[in-house]
Amino acid sequence: MTDELSRQKRILLRSGKSPFDVASLEQSLDRDVFATNAGNLIFSDAAHKLLTTPRAEVFSNGIRTDPAAADRMNEEFDVFVVPLANAFRPTFERPLKRMTQLIKKLRIPVVVLGVGAQADLKYDASRLKAMEPTVREFVTEVLNRSASIGVRGEFTEQYLKDMGFRDVEVIGCPSMFMNGEAFTLEKNSESLTAGSRISVNGSHSAVRSHGLDAIIRQAHKRYPNLRFIGQNLLEAELLHWRETSNPIGAQTSMPTHPSHPMYREGKVRLYVDPATWIEELRAFDFSFGSRIHGNIAALLAGVPSTVLCSDSRTLELCRYFGIPHRKISETPKNIDPAELYEAADFGELVNGHKERFLRFTGFMEKNGLENTFHHGDRGKAFDAQMSKLALPPAVRPWTDTDPETLSSRFSWLQSRLDELTEENNELRRAQLTGRPERFGTRARGGAGATYRRARRVVGRPVRKFLRPEQ
Repeated sequence: MTDELSRQKRILLRSGKSPFDVASLEQSLDRDVFATNAGNLIFSDAAHKLLTTPRAEVFSNGIRTDPAAADRMNEEFDVFVVPLANAFRPTFERPLKRMTQLIKKLRIPVVVLGVGAQADLKYDASRLKAMEPTVREFVTEVLNRSASIGVRGEFTEQYLKDMGFRDVEVIGCPSMFMNGEAFTLEKNSESLTAGSRISVNGSHSAVRSHGLDAIIRQAHKRYPNLRFIGQNLLEAELLHWRETSNPIGAQTSMPTHPSHPMYREGKVRLYVDPATWIEELRAFDFSFGSRIHGNIAALLAGVPSTVLCSDSRTLELCRYFGIPHRKISETPKNIDPAELYEAADFGELVNGHKERFLRFTGFMEKNGLENTFHHGDRGKAFDAQMSKLALPPAVRPWTDTDPETLSSRFSWLQSRLDELTEENNELRRAQLTGRPERFGTRARGGAGATYRRARRVVGRPVRKFLRPEQ
């Protein structure tokens, strides 16, 4: 065997963190390990598992996009694998440009797993017209370094083909292939009852603009065991610290807001590790809501699920995978989850899974990537290592926290304040000695900026805790 064939391939994976990176809840939120949305970790963890073979080692880049790191990446890694979600959207244009700048400097292959374009339920791409040059440049640079680009579904495929790209393959999302080619799902009962355990999920936009708040409110009245599972960083901050600087967090109709009945009743959770998320969902009877990866997490746990689609990014994935779904705009606001459960048909999802898996792994092989199910141990070592980890529990509502946990939380706050205070003092000393360059770009904000940052990290939660309830 030649040295080239025997050498282990080093794969750099764009992901917020490695699945084996264990951090406390405070550290996870401070670092934003899921890049604002915990759903990102489900498909990056799945990609990590799929790519781990005896001939490949996978490393996380921590979601950073630093064009200056290109030389190191070229020297240390053999391929850069980029799982993406709805990256073709106006609010992601600047990060997409930075990613393109980085890719331009790379000499190693770049493989994109499942990128999507975001539009409305009618698949109207007109809102993406202004950023078309950015998308075109990104896709061109990727295809210069790979055989094809993998997209989430039919809409994104047509969007890129309308630009003239031909090496486009619909492969869905890596998350659905976390357990390989086998996929089974059955309803444990004919119908839901008042005692059924139901998980609901939803974005702020679905609650604010599509009437999901009314659907959740009705379900909360009917089902005592209803639980809302959040995904965003700002939702985690509201649960863990009871306050967030993001103005969107002031939306009182979200169950993650402290004034919401579900928050006060302790019926809200958020997970910083997909393994914990999926494991806790196994106890549920049904999942529904507008979050695609919130419902994919339930499907991976063997729980029947229905997605209430509010845009193209969820609709095209549901159509591709055969996931039961409805357009939220056509869903009555007083819909009973029991109706969704009864109507859900999982035949296409289950029966077509193997074919979709082979299409996905075929795309990987075309782009020089092996997978654990065909070239490794079918993920056994990955699963065994995950089972040994002491992962943190779910983020729970502030009001549902015991004194011991609060003590640990404040200890972390105090240590973080000490660190920032010392950094502030160092910056002051550097300014006095005329040597701010020793701190690089950190010195640009000045000592005052660091002090304000410390107050943001530590001050609000403490003041909120000490303030009496109105």
